Amino acid sequence: MKSIAPVLLLALCLASPAFAEDAAASAPANLEQLAATFRDTRATAERGDADAQHNLGLMYMNGQGVARDDTQAVAWFRKAAEQGLSLGQYNLGVMYRDGRGVARDDTLAVAWFRKAADRGYIVAQSDLGTMYMIGRGVPQDDAQAVALFRKTAEQGLSLGQYNLGFMYLTGRGVSQDAAQATAWFRKAADQGLAAAKEVLLLIGADGQGNSTSVPAIQEQFAATFRSTRAAAEQGDTTAQINLGIMYMNGQGVPKDDAQAVAWYRKAANHGSAAAQTNLAEMYANGRGVTRDDAEAVSWYRKAADQGLNGAQFGLGVMYVNGRGVAQDDAQAGAWFRKAADQGYPPAQEALRQMKASGRGNY
Repeated sequence: MKSIAPVLLLALCLASPAFAEDAAASAPANLEQLAATFRDTRATAERGDADAQHNLGLMYMNGQGVARDDTQAVAWFRKAAEQGLSLGQYNLGVMYRDGRGVARDDTLAVAWFRKAADRGYIVAQSDLGTMYMIGRGVPQDDAQAVALFRKTAEQGLSLGQYNLGFMYLTGRGVSQDAAQATAWFRKAADQGLAAAKEVLLLIGADGQGNSTSVPAIQEQFAATFRSTRAAAEQGDTTAQINLGIMYMNGQGVPKDDAQAVAWYRKAANHGSAAAQTNLAEMYANGRGVTRDDAEAVSWYRKAADQGLNGAQFGLGVMYVNGRGVAQDDAQAGAWFRKAADQGYPPAQEALRQMKASGRGNY
């Protein structure tokens, strides 16, 4: 059985690069107009307008009409956040989470995500659920993660529906319930989420919404873990990757990120691009290992050079955010383009946003 992993905004893959939305939607094409927009936005922000303060933070963060300056971005996000603007609160949380313009502080990231989530911002609710699920900035708490995933799922967020289905499938934070898992996976699949469609096939869900029973799923996980570990110990790289996933997600074995890292590393050292990407993500997110952006970049590059689209996208994210490498939009665009040309939707969206925000057409 292929391992099933949650689709997370923070845990299993890097969040997509952040770009201005309101400001970018009408961003002028030429630099002079961008500079004029910056001046107008700053003037409005200095008069205390919270929306303008948030947009000014985005412009500093993305280098629109002004030199990129994460410290200034944080300062303006904070002004908007302290006025109660949910977008400002969320983006201030992102800066603390990612260590941009401020020392990384997961506790403060959670605090600002919570403020935005309490104001109903669905992306903040989703990210806060992920922080609870992986135990960043808060004690690990699957029940809290479930509550937040449910809130986003009921608002129609496909990722929330998928993650809630995963929690039901694996019995994390809720009683294991294959029927509930299937129902939420189906809602996500009906919105076009490819991962949800794949999981429905993996768990044997039929066209009527029925699925494998809970005891059968539990035994299937345990049996799969045993056979996967045996193959991994004999040097099978695919088994080593799957074993890492099972340790990371607590499938058939207690959750153990350090063990996940160890098995990913075995496969990565044998040249597996998938393992190299997973190992990069563990370094980027500080799971099972001390966070190390330079090491994450190194592993992303090894996998990206082998043509793996997820690694190419991950490397692009590191370049666009200046994590582990000097910030470089041209390099980011080049790697996004490689992944996009392979049909990778997050990379295609990243290119669209780069173009819309005046950061290049790659």
